[in-house]
Parts: sequence; structure tokens; C-alpha cells
Amino acid sequence: MAVADAGRPETVAQFERASFTGRASEYFGIWIVNVLLTIITFGIYSAWAKVRRNRYFYGNTVILGRAFEYHATGKQIFIGRVIVFLFFIGIQIIAAIHPLFVIVTTVLILAALPWLVQRGLRFNARVTSYRNVRFDFVGSVKGAFVAVVLGSFVSFLSLGILAPLASRWLYRYVFGNLRYGDRPFFTEPRVGALYGVWFVPALMVVIGAVICGIVGLAMSGAIMAIVNNADMTEEQMILTFVLGIYLAFFVVFVVYGLAALVYRAGVRNVVFSSTKLDDKHELLSDMSRARYAWIAITNIIVTVLTLGLMRPWAAVRLARYMTAHTAIRIHGDIGEVLSSIESTGAAMSAEYMDMEGIDFGF
Repeated sequence: MAVADAGRPETVAQFERASFTGRASEYFGIWIVNVLLTIITFGIYSAWAKVRRNRYFYGNTVILGRAFEYHATGKQIFIGRVIVFLFFIGIQIIAAIHPLFVIVTTVLILAALPWLVQRGLRFNARVTSYRNVRFDFVGSVKGAFVAVVLGSFVSFLSLGILAPLASRWLYRYVFGNLRYGDRPFFTEPRVGALYGVWFVPALMVVIGAVICGIVGLAMSGAIMAIVNNADMTEEQMILTFVLGIYLAFFVVFVVYGLAALVYRAGVRNVVFSSTKLDDKHELLSDMSRARYAWIAITNIIVTVLTLGLMRPWAAVRLARYMTAHTAIRIHGDIGEVLSSIESTGAAMSAEYMDMEGIDFGF
């Protein structure tokens, strides 16, 4: 047996992949009821619908023989949404009083956004458990401001060139403040690796810009031809112009949407594969960026063509792929490691379940 420096036996790393056991036919029943009740209640039931949906997907995400659990209630999420809704109603009222108050409302929104993100991450972590041990999130509002607001501005103002840095700030905040029981997560994705997965999407964006420029020139030429064509009616001119605009938007949507999917998958691989639990157990993501983009795009196409009826199939299909390409490498005996975590990471106290369910779509 190999011996480590300190004279201790070297621990054996055991690699375990996650799996998704749900089926589209099962989820369809949950989904159709959620849709109908949400429509009947004018959206109120959507909070309870989210709980049913998450319990199904969490309960079918399995690793090391056990599934995750989701403990939020519809009432919690509904109260959280009411709080956010009333806040934005107040913002609109303030903005309507005087045009200059728009500056005030903008400041309020920028101040509220980090708080919403931080509360949302904390809520979603605390209502999630695995093997009867709950997760937690201990990030600060200040950290959310740097990771989300400042990072977004840096990425935007640099025309995406500094997007990998913004991604690094974001996921260091998310994973660096995540806890499983009393065991911390830690991630330190390398900037070079993030730029490595950024290059192809950036090239796609440049190509997309060139294509949009060509389309724009073609539209300008078409408009000039229309203006000089006295035989065309006003309605035909308007129709041609509108079709040109739709074509330009379609090109932008396809090219930039595809680039975003490719970048998102690459960042996930880098971040997950740089993350450790308790400073030793390693996470892994090895999704194919092309395959992920293909699944996401074909899901949209199939969902649109079936008027939404294939949405459950699309959701299960994507969840199955992402889960199958997520894994953990446990260092040491799996049974002993999990027993140790369970013994020290008892379920969080009940007062955590009394907080409002701000589930900001992060």
C-alpha cells in the first residue's frame, strides 16, 4: 500500500456520477396540473407549482444512492414574491410622481438587487437537503454587490472581454459561501481556464457582428431601393422594412444565444471542476458544450412546435444530461465520510423554515 508523507496510508479516491431518474411521462402530470391551476388562480398558484416542480426534480437527482430533498412551502415562496412585488410597485409609484425620481428608483433597484440575490441564494440553500443534512449559504450583501452588480458592469463595459473575470467573481461568491452542514465548499477557477472556454463564444460573437453588419447593409440597400421604387405601395414598403428588422433580430438571437449557451456550459465545467467540499472531495462537470447547446436549442424548437406540450420532455431531457455529467470524487471511505458529515451536520433549526421565500431567479 502506498504511504503518504506523514506515514499515513494514502486515501483512495472514489469517483461517483450523479443520475436523474425522472421520466417525462411522470413529470407531465405534475406540469399540466401546475399550468392549469396557475391559469385559474391568475398566477397565484405559481408559488406552489414551483414547490411541486422542485420536489420532483430534486427527488429524482441521485448521487451515491440517495436523492436530494426540497423543503420549501408554497406559502413561503408566495410571501417572498408578494414582498418583491410590493417593492417594485412602490418603485413605480415613486417614479410616476416626478421624472427626476427615476434616479432615486434606479438607485433603489441597484441597492435591492444584491440583497435579493443574497436572500435568494440563502433561501434555496437552506430548503435543500441531502441525506437529512441541509445546505446553507453565508454570503453577504456586499459580496453579492461585487459579484453580481459590479461584475455585470465590468463585463458590459468591456464588451464581454472581461466576462471570465466577472464569472470568476460570481462563482467564487456562490460556491465560496455554500455549506453542506458544517462543511464548506471552496472554488478557485483559474482565469486562464475561463478564458479558454471564452474564446470560442467570443469568436462566435465577432462572426455574429459581421453577419449583422452585412444584414444591416443589405437592409439599407433594400430600403433605398424601396424608396426609389415608385411602383411599390406604402404597405409593401412597410412590410419589407418590418421583415428586414425581424431578420436582423433573428440573426442576433441565434448567434448570440448560441454563444451564451456554449459559454455557460464551458464555465460550468471549469467552475465545478475547481470546486471542493471540505477542502478534499472534488466536484466534476464534463459536459460537451456542443451537445449542451444542441439539447437546449432543440428543446426550444420542439416546445414551440408543440405549443408547449413537450415542455416536460424538454425539461427532463436537459436535467438528465446535466446530471449525468456531474460527479464527485470522494477521498476516503464513502460510508465513513458521509457518516461523519451526518453526525456533525444535523438538520438546521426550525426557525430557518420561517423566513420568507425570496426565490430570486438566479
